[in-house]
Amino acid sequence: MGSLAAVLRHPDDLYPLLKLKMASRQAEKQIPPEPHWAFCYSMLHKVSRSFALVIQQLGTDLRNAVCIFYLVLRALDTVEDDTSIPTDVKVPILIAFHRHVYDREWHFSCGTKEYKVLMDQFHHVSTAFLELGKGYQDAIEDITKRMGAGMAKFICKEVESIDDYDEYCYYVAGLVGLGLSKLFYASGTEDLAPDSLSNSMGLFLQKTNIIRDYLEDINEIPKCRMFWPREIWSKYVNKLEDLKYEENSDKAVQCLNDMVTNALMHVEDCLKYMSALRDNAIFRFCAIPQIMAIGTLALCYNNIEVFRGVVKMRRGLTAKVIDRTNNMTDVYLAFYDFSNILKPKINKNDPNATKTLSRVEAIQKACMDSGVLNKRKSYIIQSELRYSSTMIVIFFIILAIIFSYLSSTRASK
Repeated sequence: MGSLAAVLRHPDDLYPLLKLKMASRQAEKQIPPEPHWAFCYSMLHKVSRSFALVIQQLGTDLRNAVCIFYLVLRALDTVEDDTSIPTDVKVPILIAFHRHVYDREWHFSCGTKEYKVLMDQFHHVSTAFLELGKGYQDAIEDITKRMGAGMAKFICKEVESIDDYDEYCYYVAGLVGLGLSKLFYASGTEDLAPDSLSNSMGLFLQKTNIIRDYLEDINEIPKCRMFWPREIWSKYVNKLEDLKYEENSDKAVQCLNDMVTNALMHVEDCLKYMSALRDNAIFRFCAIPQIMAIGTLALCYNNIEVFRGVVKMRRGLTAKVIDRTNNMTDVYLAFYDFSNILKPKINKNDPNATKTLSRVEAIQKACMDSGVLNKRKSYIIQSELRYSSTMIVIFFIILAIIFSYLSSTRASK
């Protein structure tokens, strides 16, 4: 019922949602027949449907490399996230993980649900990894080694300063950006991007996730793992978990806004990175998550619900982003629109209001300087503010057709 209500409020979401559903089913049909590759792509669909969808458009060799890269890092992340693993067991595994990918027999039972399946049957991932070209293998091994070492470092270290925060995000996400840039370069379709821009691509996504997932992470059992830097949250509360209590709502929102403002510093680098991409499939693969991130931050900013539940973009708007992101014009328009949604939420009494406004206006200036904003109508702000009566009529006609079809099918049976 929730999804139906959302479509009724935003009837122009319906067509992109249907396209997304059809594309998802088509992607599931394209799973390779070989057992190890079938496992890898099936697992990819289980741990990240949206990621599985956007990589389908990549060329076969690059798609396979990105799939394995993602699963290897997912497995590494599963070891890091499992708080039930003793530190003296966890740290050696993280440090040696880059060697395990070459071992068809290695596996380690940890994690829950689909992640436990991934770890228990990791030999399928190793088998697929060993079939990749050497350039792809070298890039994946290098990033896995550096990431595992960084994760091991922060198992025994708290995120105290903003520099610690950036360093942690570099290890768990900036290196992903560097690794993907290496894979794109190894495929022969892109130049090797500067490390600083690749790093910003990863940090922007990671910081968005860390902000959005506050409540889930702070309530994690058997113990929480949190990466909000003390240098930021200690300005507002005595303990990080105090942010979730209702009596601290005002301070919690101020701290949240501080975190969002920190994340926005990476946007201009992300725009530079994406504007240099030549291959359209790689461009879409990179651009869609970045637009989702700026959209999520626009929703999270000044929003106490981050400390009460899950804040995320509605599925229909996500479907629109996937459907309508094809070039830099679309990216500039989306970033401009989402920054326009965030901008009016800036309270002049917020301790970081001046800094936040400055960063939002820098983003908008970068988008305006592109010279393309007047070439396309917004699908973000318009859909938020007004809805077409024609679309509502079409929606109910489609519902009537579906109902008639189902009724006739039941009658024939």
